[in-house]
Amino acid sequence: MFHSSAMVNSHRKPMFNIHTGFYCLAAILLQIRVCSQFSVPSSHHFTEDPGAFPVASNGEPFPWQELRLPNVVIPLHYDLFVHPNLTSLDFVASEKIEVLVSNATQFIILHSKDLEITNATLQSEEDSRYMKSGKELKVLSYPAHQQIALLVPEKLTPHLKYYVAIDFQAKLADGFEGFYKSTYRTLGGETRILAVTHFEPTQARMAFPCFDEPLFKANFSIKIRRESGHTALSNMPKVKTIELEGGLLEDHFETTVKMSTYLVAYIVCDFHSVSGITSSGVKVSIYASPDKRNQTHYALQVSLKLLDFYEKYFDINYPLPKLDLIAIPDFASGAMENWGLITYRETSLLFDPKTSSASDKLWVTKVIAHELAHQWFGNLVTMEWWNDIWLNEGFANYMELIAVNATYPELQFDDHFLNVCFEVITKDSLNSSHPISKPAETPTQIQEMFDEVSYNKGACILNMLKDFLGEEKFQKGIIQYLKKFSYRNAKNDDLWSSLSNSCLESDFTSGGVCHSDPKMTSNMLTFLGENAEVKEMMTTWTLQKGIPLLVVKQDGHSLQLQQERFLQGVFQEDPEWRALQERYLWHIPLTYSTSSSNVIHRHILKSKTDTLDLPEKTSWVKFNVDSNGYYIVHYEGHGWDQLITQLNQNHTLLRPKDRIGLIHDVFQLVGAGRLTLDKALDMTHYLQHETSSPALLKGLSYLELFYHMMDRRNISDISENLKRYLLQYFKPVIDRQSWSDEGSVWDRMLRSALLKLACDLNHAPCIQKAAELFSQWMESSGKLNIPTDVLKIVYSVGAQTTTGWNYLLELYELSMSSAEKNKILYALSTSKHQEKLQKLIELGMEGKVIKTQDLAALLHAIARRPKGQQLAWDFVRENWTHLLKKFDLGSFAIRIIISGTTSHFSSKDKLQEVKLFFESLEAQGSHLDIFQIVLETITKNIKWLEKNLPTLRMWLLVNT
Repeated sequence: MFHSSAMVNSHRKPMFNIHTGFYCLAAILLQIRVCSQFSVPSSHHFTEDPGAFPVASNGEPFPWQELRLPNVVIPLHYDLFVHPNLTSLDFVASEKIEVLVSNATQFIILHSKDLEITNATLQSEEDSRYMKSGKELKVLSYPAHQQIALLVPEKLTPHLKYYVAIDFQAKLADGFEGFYKSTYRTLGGETRILAVTHFEPTQARMAFPCFDEPLFKANFSIKIRRESGHTALSNMPKVKTIELEGGLLEDHFETTVKMSTYLVAYIVCDFHSVSGITSSGVKVSIYASPDKRNQTHYALQVSLKLLDFYEKYFDINYPLPKLDLIAIPDFASGAMENWGLITYRETSLLFDPKTSSASDKLWVTKVIAHELAHQWFGNLVTMEWWNDIWLNEGFANYMELIAVNATYPELQFDDHFLNVCFEVITKDSLNSSHPISKPAETPTQIQEMFDEVSYNKGACILNMLKDFLGEEKFQKGIIQYLKKFSYRNAKNDDLWSSLSNSCLESDFTSGGVCHSDPKMTSNMLTFLGENAEVKEMMTTWTLQKGIPLLVVKQDGHSLQLQQERFLQGVFQEDPEWRALQERYLWHIPLTYSTSSSNVIHRHILKSKTDTLDLPEKTSWVKFNVDSNGYYIVHYEGHGWDQLITQLNQNHTLLRPKDRIGLIHDVFQLVGAGRLTLDKALDMTHYLQHETSSPALLKGLSYLELFYHMMDRRNISDISENLKRYLLQYFKPVIDRQSWSDEGSVWDRMLRSALLKLACDLNHAPCIQKAAELFSQWMESSGKLNIPTDVLKIVYSVGAQTTTGWNYLLELYELSMSSAEKNKILYALSTSKHQEKLQKLIELGMEGKVIKTQDLAALLHAIARRPKGQQLAWDFVRENWTHLLKKFDLGSFAIRIIISGTTSHFSSKDKLQEVKLFFESLEAQGSHLDIFQIVLETITKNIKWLEKNLPTLRMWLLVNT
């Protein structure tokens, strides 16, 4: 799954201790004696007291009290029939599940949520063979655990197969989960409806009763009934269509490969498609609403190219005959990797050459790369449980880097990937972070696992490991992992075993020795010793939270190294600092280069301290070459001065990615109280000579961040001086920007960022040019083609007048380009008039003009502006219950709404306000990890200002 915040394009330890136990349930419960074997988390002290069991919705005892299903009954195959009615907005359905019984039991526990079960029967394999009708089953429901119990009249016999048939019905869901309704508007103004599924992580149970855990893989045969004007899609190709009375049609789809319930998908819509065939014969189709079919061509080209790439890279053919990618008008996340039928938010799949910018193209390419990687990582090999969701998401994020670099080198994705790691470091350097792999039990806890740590940190530690092992060995390990666990489930240790021993069967010589990787000794064996495991190193990155800080002190030819836990907002002098450092130790694969040679030196730091000898005298040392390592570096003594001197004298002696890494680390160290702000700001002086667009953008991003922080707090003397400094210092590079779409991807992204900054700072030439283009565009009734890279800037300047704002809102409603709608909505959110911002929020809540899916991003954008921050925050507090009706508590949207409207605060008053609000939510039973993250972030902001405000004020006085 790919998370997107639409306008905010960002952009999911100990394993469960499981033991098997037996228990006997007394006859009081069901007037029978039941013995069953099942898995229970070790923290649970089981009691034989039937009174300890939950009460079903009809008042009877419910025979199961765990959140996890028992493993007594295993699903093998689902025959699923679904008939959605797009007029009455409900569906009727039935299923027949073939199950295998492993232990005698008198009940079958399944997941089911908000489904009305009208009938349930059981047939033995023998009954089925002789066409005997099934026996009626009593159904008990326990909504708190989203479970039903089917009580069977006679004990089920071990090692036999049975068939469970269930008839059920429900309304199409209103939100973005389960089997839900989505709507779109045609060019002619007509509203049309489609029915679509979204099941990850725990919502298949909203569409059909099932064993809704990733370990319960099965095959699915799906039939969908529809009207003739609609198309039905599912994971597999259609086998046949049967005509029924009354003009209805019934589509039968091929049986799927073995897979988890969360990957099942089916859609009924009237969409159009474009198709192509990969070199291995897979049919790829891109679906969109009829008026948007012309925006599907780029996605088709990308998908064909990437599918070919992945088949070669993984040495495993894509396992299904077809792959559909479909743009859904209402979609909560960025995309979802359902096997063979990938669903996308429109902004993540559609590309309109007239309104999609360079960054839009990069976004669409990377999201497609992410979801296609999942067809192997996640779909073919699935994590055993959601605590290891990073095995799916971290890998898909990492494979974006490999795949996009290989297929679209002109997008220079390598440089973009650095931001993937920098983004998560911000969260991971807080004490409220969590390990990549951590326990998650409830649906809300599981949803919370889909965050930057699972996605971004997962990808970054994999990239670090690949750099350490070497590309060839890493790739071979991945192939071994995928081949060994195909159509099965895996956990962390399975991956480390495959990467430790990445010899494939084909690599072994007749003597049984693997000679596949002669280069291996240059990296891994030198550091780990021949018998050491990758596991020993990597568990230090997956089972403990946080990020290490490497402290380097140069003393002549000697380098003193020390590692500690890197913490933002907690300083060495704070009383809690020492306790937060205890028991943290990483095995860090270090790389470094020096002023005297281009050689990349390697060393693994396994202890708290270590010493390295330099072969020759050197004026500076730079650790973490190309920023491939997931750690921060602090150079004590004169280390930073030497590097800053080098940047000012000749920055090109340091690699471009090393320069980006230095800018990132120096400002992170200020936040941790390890460096003074003036030192970091001094480093930005060299940026006027910087030739790398990503490095220049990195430096600018910090200065812009400080400007917005001061502007929001109305610290006007500093914000004015910062504005003056930025416009004076970066004037030459701002003035060089053309209002066009020319140049490389990074030239274009630099142009967008610089002109946006200049207009935000009221730079007269920028405002004048944007206003001129906006007027011409309005006079042409929106027909003038404005260069896509400056479109958002032009709209934002135009939105500052009432006429312009109203015109943009009208166009927003009519536009057929989701990329353009995104830019318009951002522009509308920059208004300085509170009544206009209030209107936007109301439209987002209503969900017709501005779709509910865009509400979280809208609130985030409004809250970031001085005129909108209080408005957005007040709205969230006053409308919390209404927001929870639209979004699930642990959903990505709710987390964006909470963090987006609060985490920029930097005063003690606001901290107290937010704290009280969170306490009131917890009193009502709503607890989220994001609460602690936000409180810690606000505290960090307050401490940053207290520590650095006088320095910033003084530095600007000297430098402007």
